[in-house]
Amino acid sequence: MRNHLQKLKTLLLALTLIFSVSIVSNAQNRTVTGTVLDATLGDGVPGATVLIKGTTRGVATDLDGKFTIEVQPGDQILVISFIGYTTQEVEIGNQSNITVNLEEDIQSLQEAVVIGYGSQDKKEITSAVVGVKPEDFNRGNVSNPAQLLQGKVAGLSITRPGGSPNGATNIRLRGLSTFGANSSPLIVLDGVIGASIENVDPNDIQSIDVLKDGSAAAIYGARGSSGVILITTTKKANKDGRTAVSINTFGTMDQATNLIPTLSAEEFVARGGTDFGSNTDWREELISDAFSYTTNASVSGGFNNTNYMASVNWRDNQGIVNGVKNERLNTRLNISQGALDNKLRFNINLSFSNVDSEDINDGAFRYATLYNPTAPIFENTEDANNRFGGYFQRDLFDFYNPVALANQQKFIGETKTSLASYRVEYDIRPNLTVSAQYSQDRRNTLSGAFWSRQDFQVGFGAGGSAQRNTFDRQQKIFESTIRYEQDITDGLNMTLLGGVAMQSTKNQGFNARVRQYLFDLGWDNLGAGSIRLGNNTDVSSFANEDQLNSLFGRANFNYNNTYFFSASVRAETYSGFGANNQTGVFPALSAGADFTQIFDMGIFNQFKPRVSYGVTGNLPPSPTLSLGVFGNGNRIDIDGDPLTQNDVFVGIVQNSNPNQDLKWETKKEFNIGIDFGLWNDKVTGSMDYYTRNISDLLFNVPVATGAPNPFDPGRFNTASSTWVNLADLRAAGFEFALGVNGIDLGAVKWTPNINFTIYDKTQIQSLSAGELGFDELRFATPGSPGQNNNPIIYNRVGQTLGDIYGPRLLGLTDGGEYILSTTDPDEFEKLGNGLPKGEFGFANNFVYGQWNLSFFFRGAWGHDLYNSYRGFYENGDPASNTWNSVITDKTPTNPLVTSTPTFNSSYVEDASFVRLDNMELGYNFKTNSPNLNSFRVYFAAQNLFTITGYTGIDPEIRVTDLENGNGFTSSLSPGIERRNTYFQTRSFTLGVTVNFK
Repeated sequence: MRNHLQKLKTLLLALTLIFSVSIVSNAQNRTVTGTVLDATLGDGVPGATVLIKGTTRGVATDLDGKFTIEVQPGDQILVISFIGYTTQEVEIGNQSNITVNLEEDIQSLQEAVVIGYGSQDKKEITSAVVGVKPEDFNRGNVSNPAQLLQGKVAGLSITRPGGSPNGATNIRLRGLSTFGANSSPLIVLDGVIGASIENVDPNDIQSIDVLKDGSAAAIYGARGSSGVILITTTKKANKDGRTAVSINTFGTMDQATNLIPTLSAEEFVARGGTDFGSNTDWREELISDAFSYTTNASVSGGFNNTNYMASVNWRDNQGIVNGVKNERLNTRLNISQGALDNKLRFNINLSFSNVDSEDINDGAFRYATLYNPTAPIFENTEDANNRFGGYFQRDLFDFYNPVALANQQKFIGETKTSLASYRVEYDIRPNLTVSAQYSQDRRNTLSGAFWSRQDFQVGFGAGGSAQRNTFDRQQKIFESTIRYEQDITDGLNMTLLGGVAMQSTKNQGFNARVRQYLFDLGWDNLGAGSIRLGNNTDVSSFANEDQLNSLFGRANFNYNNTYFFSASVRAETYSGFGANNQTGVFPALSAGADFTQIFDMGIFNQFKPRVSYGVTGNLPPSPTLSLGVFGNGNRIDIDGDPLTQNDVFVGIVQNSNPNQDLKWETKKEFNIGIDFGLWNDKVTGSMDYYTRNISDLLFNVPVATGAPNPFDPGRFNTASSTWVNLADLRAAGFEFALGVNGIDLGAVKWTPNINFTIYDKTQIQSLSAGELGFDELRFATPGSPGQNNNPIIYNRVGQTLGDIYGPRLLGLTDGGEYILSTTDPDEFEKLGNGLPKGEFGFANNFVYGQWNLSFFFRGAWGHDLYNSYRGFYENGDPASNTWNSVITDKTPTNPLVTSTPTFNSSYVEDASFVRLDNMELGYNFKTNSPNLNSFRVYFAAQNLFTITGYTGIDPEIRVTDLENGNGFTSSLSPGIERRNTYFQTRSFTLGVTVNFK
């Protein structure tokens, strides 16, 4: 009995100890919750593993990236891992809720880069191709997709001088490649070649890839000489079975900046200007702060084999002048569906956009700068009220009240674009896929112009005038490809692509203008204009159509992920060329090898030299240039009696002579480059050197009428000009890009990226075609008043394209008169060049907890600009006293220039600059809501400051001159800042981004 009692006591003691330990243990155990997020996108990462370090205890995150785990005494560190991300360790400490931001593992991810008709792993690329993702895009109020890339890609120059919301964006890849054909890169939107960039909103873009060299662009044949930009839109949500809703809304304030200093009213009168008794700051009267608003909303999701994305984007961008705006509505629907175990795939991409724009006469900016500061805005006299609507005006040459000009002339545009693309793919075998795609791209523009009856510049003499224009472009494309992939031997992979394409484009338009209205009725009632002939009137219409048929193929080889080779060829027939030269062939070759797979290269984990060569073409600006098209001549009254109207006809004239040998421009480009990665891709970058030879440039040359036409044997010239393949150009350049993937600065992570380009400026090798030829082509006179005679841009054989020529200013006499080196245009000196020697971009991104800060510097050097404001309005001669005078750091004041304004070297300025292009500060709020994925507030600014010695409006590169008088040759006149340039603006944006789930 005693022994049993002792055993019972022992058992009770053991149970008591076990129970006590359990109580203590449970008292020390606790629950930790948390969320695992993608550090870049801010989305939850489902299926991530969360382990207690040193144990096998762990859990997986749910669909929202959330987890709950029990921790015990002694548990100190959580280990979080997921495929494609860098494993992260987090100290538990006293935390009960932990947020973990996982970074993408650059080493483990095979980055896909979109190329023509497919994609490749970045490691396999053997051409100069650059991919840009949304996290690298420019920030702020960016309405044009091209602006997302400004300064981001070495060799890609994107410029938009001034701050107009309707301003055109100039895009040049690796400098100037043509001057008579299309000089902007070819846009390929979701596989649709030549699509309008207005068909996509920046908010809908998933990636942009730039094909820079000839070998990459040659797959697009006769349209690839100016490079290719491939835009891919967002197709689906990140998670299957979930619907994601994203809303991004922001407001922007624009302010005018960098206004050129001018004389005050008192200084103007003291200089000898006429005193009208007022004191008016014309720029202050014309401009004011502008407020713009943008909202982007999208819904995306997926289930089974179906994915969808629908978006609506609305932008209301106001100008700093009343009457200038750009309102844009863009809608998009992307649907993809898989069938037959996903062997059969359908994709539908639909987009529609409406753009309503309003503009003023940009001359208002010119007159707001130079108009007499003693003049009032309004004049309360009977004459002024009757003639000018109460505005102050004087019968002086080139002297228009800028406020009246802005209010009494109006220009509007309504542009509608639609893009419908249907694609089907079928896997005949796992390694054999056929596809077909049909797309329609349509753009319609309806514009109107109005000059009031009391408008002093145009309407007063015309009795009021109004105009209506419409333009419609419709492009249809059908393409079909077959793709075959095969492992030929152990380690050797081959991918073959073949395809056919047919493209037709139809353009048509109508224009009508009338004058002499009884009332200001504008463009909506052209019938109220009583005069339909003569000055300030017009009626015209046109239509043309062309066909482009193509065959193409490409072969890619990969041996042991070490050696890479690619070859492609495209043959194209274009109806718009001469009968003897409608078909061309465009081949390309490229090769590369990753030396780190061959040798031990220490700190390098990638060192891939590559070499490529490609031939590309360029289509003409119109499909009728080779035909010698006839046009309308003068009205002819056969009997000379104006009372009889049935014998009045419009005569026929030939606009240009036919050319049966007219063909595409051809660019042959050689590129050598290196892609490299150091310290496990902590540092990545590339270097490229290219040379390009461009031949057979399209140009309209003057010829003698009646002389034999060498391009149409047996016939004679009946027109004074012929389109020919005239010039040969040569260019070269060096490009460098470097990025560091996250530098740890304590609690701050810094990611810098830099790129720069050094250009060997375009050289003119020849300006001849057969017996036709020139030693030089001169363009671009400064203009009126008094400087209409001498062009200032000389394009000479053997010299750089776009050289600025003129007399050199040797000094001033004691009386302030010019001392010029010469007045003979044939003896003018080279004073500069409008094309840059180099460009650079420097991006910085900082992350601190939930905060992020990014800012981006951009600049260019080695380009000159003609400062037209100084060229016309800094002199103090009596004739110049009609206008105000600009006073810059370069304006002579002792003595004041008393000569009549004449172009010379003093007005050609070095326009090199460094600009803080954009900056953004954002905060990502922590969210515990089951329906809210992320909530972010941000502040952004654009064009914060510019460092430059240029004293004009904007030191931005001018690659064209729209006042040159001929749109086909505007690229032959770079480097001119005209007086009608829209003022620069500085922008401040405050926005919110919310993602629901």
